[in-house]
Amino acid sequence: MSSLLLLTNALQPSTEVLPALGLLLHGVRVAPAEGPALVDTPGADVILIDGRRDLPHVRSLCQLLRSTGPGCPLLLVVTEGGLAAVTADWGVDDVLLDTAGPAEVEARLRLAMGRQQIVSDDSPMEIRNGDLSVDEATYSAKLKGRVLDLTFKEFELLKYLAQHPGRVFTRAQLLQEVWGYDYFGGTRTVDVHVRRLRAKLGPEHESLIGTVRNVGYRFVVPEKVERAAERAAEGTKAATSGEGGTDGAGGAHGAKGTNPRDAVDGRSRAADGAKAGVARRVNG
Repeated sequence: MSSLLLLTNALQPSTEVLPALGLLLHGVRVAPAEGPALVDTPGADVILIDGRRDLPHVRSLCQLLRSTGPGCPLLLVVTEGGLAAVTADWGVDDVLLDTAGPAEVEARLRLAMGRQQIVSDDSPMEIRNGDLSVDEATYSAKLKGRVLDLTFKEFELLKYLAQHPGRVFTRAQLLQEVWGYDYFGGTRTVDVHVRRLRAKLGPEHESLIGTVRNVGYRFVVPEKVERAAERAAEGTKAATSGEGGTDGAGGAHGAKGTNPRDAVDGRSRAADGAKAGVARRVNG
């Protein structure tokens, strides 16, 4: 028997949301489908979300649940008409029709819990990119072992970018993925959070969040940042060496070349000598 948490605002939760639950032996605990209820999720093997009404609110709730890392599968209960609205960015593990029978509900619960166990065993909760580590389990980020003092949205933004290194996101995409499509603020919010993130990363690592002109932002792979810095250093060194080489060549040319004044004096002496020779022959 599994422990299920049903998030719903229905008056008669189990029988109204998913009648098949009444025919199964699982323990069902009911909580309001609101943000404050999310702190009361420990111990649940599966969380069921009532998505039969108010889909925009339910989508935000699902994303919030996923971002808090409940550690168990999220199953969304919808009507047949609601299936068309559900996409991968909702963050749920599976979808159930409210008319599903006991056998189908049992099978989906069993498969969801089995997949969760495999993911828990094989997939680390920590994202690592160079000196940066992002721990989804503890909602903390470290840079060279130093804990970054990030707000929730700063953490979510950094995590999302670090999960997709090198990929460019527009401000609108980041606003939708991190803040949710029902957020009414403008894309300027993204710029503000990126600026704060860079300040907290510090001058040495602020380039981890790169700007793509007229497009948006991306997480720059640390190795590329290091290579770019090395190329810049090599370019500076080459420029300095080039200036020194020019001076050296000039010095060598000066040492080997003939002074123009000396050349003129030499030609004058030769001409005088020739005239003297002609005069002697004439006189002789």
